[in-house]
Amino acid sequence: MLSKADGAAIASPGPIRVLLVDDHAVMRAGFRMILETEHDIVVAGEASTGVEAVDAASALRPDVICMDVQMPDMDGLEATRRIVADASLDAAVVIVTTFDRDDYLFQALRAGASGFLLKNAGPEELIAAVRVAAAGDALLAPEVTRRVIERFAALEPGAAASGPAREQAVPERVATSVGPTAGALGEPQLTEREREVLHLLAQALSNAEIARRLHIGDATVKTHVSNVLQKLRARDRVAAVVYAHRNGLA
Repeated sequence: MLSKADGAAIASPGPIRVLLVDDHAVMRAGFRMILETEHDIVVAGEASTGVEAVDAASALRPDVICMDVQMPDMDGLEATRRIVADASLDAAVVIVTTFDRDDYLFQALRAGASGFLLKNAGPEELIAAVRVAAAGDALLAPEVTRRVIERFAALEPGAAASGPAREQAVPERVATSVGPTAGALGEPQLTEREREVLHLLAQALSNAEIARRLHIGDATVKTHVSNVLQKLRARDRVAAVVYAHRNGLA
């Protein structure tokens, strides 16, 4: 498995183990063909329904699950909820769907998915998505991130704490993973470099792109990102981006 999200391989115990979940065999075969061209990725198994996905996740213990949404027996969103809720599993779920729908996006985030990718994405995007998810980062395309930000920013300060507007406006996974607004308990004490990194995160740049922009090493960027998430009390990069936009740090 890689410990690096942006394409450059760093030695680690083994390849990224992927579970492919889709009710179309042709789609699974296509994903398998794409992923298995990469030396650091192996397809550990396949499933054609949500029920099979839950069982396969438990049996195979993959690092990343590429999950379709619309499937028989149990859809991918419910399967994601069950997999993420299982404390014995450590798989990152990337929703891969034909449908560019906000309700799928927000339900996927609420369910605990680590990424959202459309099936018309290119092969290189699928490969990158698997690596990003395996490295523990959230994967949202810039346009998708903007939709999350727009929904969250539509709330008045403090509205995320309770009430039906919160449920309608933003997925719980994002709302509950963002720390207080800058005006609430005081702005988190970010260093100048951490503020620069947060600003670039808000532009949807990857770690490698941030490293190039700031002329620092990839490992240094990862350290800064971790520090930013900790200080903001943000669960993931998406939550940090939302915070940055809500507090004028983007």
